[in-house]
Amino acid sequence: MDMKVFEKRRETLMSHMVGGVAILPTAPVRVRNRDVYYPFRADSDFYYLTHFPEPEAVLVLVPGREHGEYILFCRERNPEKETWEGRRAGLEGAREIYGADDAFPIEDIDEILPGLLENRTKVFYSMGRYPDFDARLMNWINEVRAKARNGVHAPGEFVDLDHILHEMRLFKGTEELRLMKRAAKISAQAHRRAMQTCRPGMMEYEIEAELLHEFKKGGSPFPAYPPIVGGGVNGCILHYTENNAELKSGDLLLIDAGAEIDGYAADITRTFPVAGRFSGEQRAVYELVLEAQTAAIEQVRPGKHWNDPHETAVRVLTQGLKDLGLLNGSVDGHIENGDYKRFYMHRTGHWLGMDVHDVGDYKLDDTWRLLEPGMVLTVEPGLYIAAGKDTPAGFHNIGVRIEDDVLVTREGCEVLSRDAPKAIDEIESLMKK
Repeated sequence: MDMKVFEKRRETLMSHMVGGVAILPTAPVRVRNRDVYYPFRADSDFYYLTHFPEPEAVLVLVPGREHGEYILFCRERNPEKETWEGRRAGLEGAREIYGADDAFPIEDIDEILPGLLENRTKVFYSMGRYPDFDARLMNWINEVRAKARNGVHAPGEFVDLDHILHEMRLFKGTEELRLMKRAAKISAQAHRRAMQTCRPGMMEYEIEAELLHEFKKGGSPFPAYPPIVGGGVNGCILHYTENNAELKSGDLLLIDAGAEIDGYAADITRTFPVAGRFSGEQRAVYELVLEAQTAAIEQVRPGKHWNDPHETAVRVLTQGLKDLGLLNGSVDGHIENGDYKRFYMHRTGHWLGMDVHDVGDYKLDDTWRLLEPGMVLTVEPGLYIAAGKDTPAGFHNIGVRIEDDVLVTREGCEVLSRDAPKAIDEIESLMKK
């Protein structure tokens, strides 16, 4: 991504920061076990403003600072450590590659940062995300307060950085959409590969391996979230991630998996028969979910409320559950009482971007916000019918979810994940052995 994009983002943020200073650390390195660490992934807000991929870094924005407004604290070059752990940008790289006006060693932050807080009225910061860093920040504030007799003023107000930054992140620009479309395309190909590979007797983790293979092949360093690969009754567990059961003929397989490209996520769910053909009951439930998704996607357009796709999906699903004999009585009554939640217990979507459940307010002044061009959301209705005495046997353990990534455009919407098959005929044709 062009570094000018990040420069513009920082300028936009600083335009809201009169008299203030913004401080934003990247994510800490996490220990997996003993001396093994989880793969590092930068804090999304930090990465959104810097594109800096390394750990042990802190962004500071000081509007009007004579020697440069964008300061980056980071690791210095170290040939010995780089031999063991990989290359570092260092202070020169922070300036020359990542556009920092000034760069300092991360080890010197305790000496330098308090001076950047002096005579500033506000601190823009996301309190509570990293408690250890919160404590360090308060120490720096107190250090400045201790200079009051010398005529030095400490910031007197904390402003939640999330409020401004997350509203910025909600609206995707051209470069962001390019990455999201690429992530969706790679993910769609992975779902196609899973359909073509799947057969009875395989293990769920074998299908997961096919997904990860396609992600890596497409240039994704890791999935945007742990893949869900649930066969049969496991498809009725919304966040099932064990992925260690055998796939059986006659069962459905629900896969929720998306790749990440340069910090941007895809999030796609497809459901298909392990043996390649839907049973009568499976087909009926699948067609109902697909009908609900199609109706919900039609509600994704400028001027519609965030909740419109969900309300539309709920009505279609509730009517369908009644038609299938899984609910009896008034559709309006079932919606009002929430009876449908026995089979559909989650909402129909969420924002999508750098985080798979991305940032951004869903309500403004306690009212569902209007959809606007540049927003990206998922549309993912589902039905989960666990075995029950009052449920016909043919419907037992059918879990179906269909999820797509949808961009709000000026004219309506664009389904970014359209390359992943979801029509029954297309799925069955693709799975023919």
